[in-house]
Amino acid sequence: MNSTPEDVAEYLDLIGLEEFPARFNIAPTQPILIVLEGAQPQPGSNLPNRQAMLVRWGFLPGWVKDPKEFPLLINARSETAIEKASFRAAIRHRRVLIPATGFYEWHRPSKEQGGQSQAYYIKPKRGGIVAFAGLMETWSSSDGSEVDTGAFLTTSANRSIARIHDRMPVVIAPEDFSRWLDCKTREPRDVVDLMKAADDDFFEMIPVSDKVNKVANIGADLLEPVAVAPIPAPKIEPPDDAQMSLF
Repeated sequence: MNSTPEDVAEYLDLIGLEEFPARFNIAPTQPILIVLEGAQPQPGSNLPNRQAMLVRWGFLPGWVKDPKEFPLLINARSETAIEKASFRAAIRHRRVLIPATGFYEWHRPSKEQGGQSQAYYIKPKRGGIVAFAGLMETWSSSDGSEVDTGAFLTTSANRSIARIHDRMPVVIAPEDFSRWLDCKTREPRDVVDLMKAADDDFFEMIPVSDKVNKVANIGADLLEPVAVAPIPAPKIEPPDDAQMSLF
């Protein structure tokens, strides 16, 4: 994320946010910033009591005994998270927002398409900050130490993102922040409608170099565009019983 703490605080209605450096390449197991709802409104303010904290990117359910024997869960499928044992408790009690200014995704062509994999920086067309839907869990070890962990919720890609990948992170709009974060009065079924793909024209995809594939590369130069051939739009086959329409 390459936005300022002040901009993040304003976008998410936070009172104060500690300084943090711009980060252009965050990898799994590294810290990510999340926002969760507090118990009471901020004293003397009409802003909600939202709290920001850092968690490890890589979700660990509370019932895990040995993290070394558990897979690294960086994403949770929104379609199954409510029923899945790993995420069932978190989606009911610990829904969070994950602020960012964009994300990377790789287009890996099929054997028929040929060619090499290509990295893309995907950001809102309007610029600025976007809030992704996430889940958090605090994992406790047998010695009493605790690790706060988190994961992104994903959904089927919209038509634009589907050109390079079949999944994308769930975006929560500002007018839905309170509803998403309210785990006291709103059950998972009350926010299912929010776990959908962003509009087709919400993001733009910028081809970038494969330097993003190395965790050691963390500079702003990672966002510099590179020239690539355009990706054709995915073909959508009509169902067998589709009727012709006139327009």
